[in-house]
Amino acid sequence: MAEDPNAWAPATRLIRGGENRSNQGEISEPIYLTQSFAYESAAAADRRFSGEDPGFIYARYGSPTTQMFEERLALLEGAEYCRALASGMAAVHTALTGLLKAGDHLVAGRALFGSCNWIIQNWLPRFGVETTLVDATDLGAWEAAMRPNTKVVLLESPANPLLEITDIAAVVKIAHAAGAKVVVDNVFATPIFQKPLALGADVVVYSATKHIDGQGRVLGGAILGSKALLEDAYRDIIRHTGPALSPFNAWVLLKGLETLDLRVRRQTDSAAVLADLIGDHRAVKRVLYPGRADHPQAAVARAQMSGFSNLVAFDLGSREAAWRFLDALEIIDISNNLGDAKSMATHPSTTTHRAMPEANRLEIGLTEGYVRMSVGLEDVKDLSRDVKRALDAAA
Repeated sequence: MAEDPNAWAPATRLIRGGENRSNQGEISEPIYLTQSFAYESAAAADRRFSGEDPGFIYARYGSPTTQMFEERLALLEGAEYCRALASGMAAVHTALTGLLKAGDHLVAGRALFGSCNWIIQNWLPRFGVETTLVDATDLGAWEAAMRPNTKVVLLESPANPLLEITDIAAVVKIAHAAGAKVVVDNVFATPIFQKPLALGADVVVYSATKHIDGQGRVLGGAILGSKALLEDAYRDIIRHTGPALSPFNAWVLLKGLETLDLRVRRQTDSAAVLADLIGDHRAVKRVLYPGRADHPQAAVARAQMSGFSNLVAFDLGSREAAWRFLDALEIIDISNNLGDAKSMATHPSTTTHRAMPEANRLEIGLTEGYVRMSVGLEDVKDLSRDVKRALDAAA
């Protein structure tokens, strides 16, 4: 009897999911670098375009390599369906606009990645969509924000950059009672440590650029959910607006999935060690890590996450101290990316959240003293030495 991929453990899904070998029998998945496809006859082309016959039409709509990546990620996530896109922001933008129209209302957690915040505050209102930002940890604020025309709720958990945790199941209950769909950006938790669909969310989005690639090579994004919802809300917008993932990038991301479980678990183990080292240093005003008992939403994190990510945020009191810390690092790179094999640290106020007005940054607690660090795969003893030296310089 053939194996059922849905019965496999996550590590097996990451290696074997979506396999589609050609007649050459290759071990490493093939890259189909083609823009278009040929048909046996005009009638065959007609049947393909009508949907009567299965198969590929144009790389903007999909390719065998992209489909393998989509099927593997969907299997890992526990989703019926996945659509891959050119970047994480393409995924967020498509996930929202596919569910919204003029006159609709969106509610989102206030703590968001800078570009997500820009889409909500600056872009969607241009097309007649009303938007409201709330404290994502306050369930009463979510309830109060719901309106008869609320169609979408968006949240990040853990949120960028201060690792705020939202009770996903509780927000889902509030949103669904109001008739709204819930979109969760799960990039910080990764599909290894958190399953928003299992908590009731309708759509999950990823920047595959981060942990899924994990080695700083390519951009990519993904939207996951039920097949019916993704076909209804996103099929046409993806076909006609062109946020397509290239087959080469899909292949790189497919290979990244093979080691995702190993990488994020090792990175998370190291992040926990560094979070404690940072929290004990005299230069640090506050450390935020979901796995620590002093995290404001530690209980929620333990309830809905099986691991606590490789991101650590900490407040050094001032921009000057934060920059002294960053400039003293010798192993860890100063970079705004995250989820990489290489450890990175950034100053969110002047990089990832620079476009957010200062008043909005302060509203989510992001002062100029904060540093966000993404812990990589280097030896934790070497990272500890580098962090300790930089904290001493900050002090």
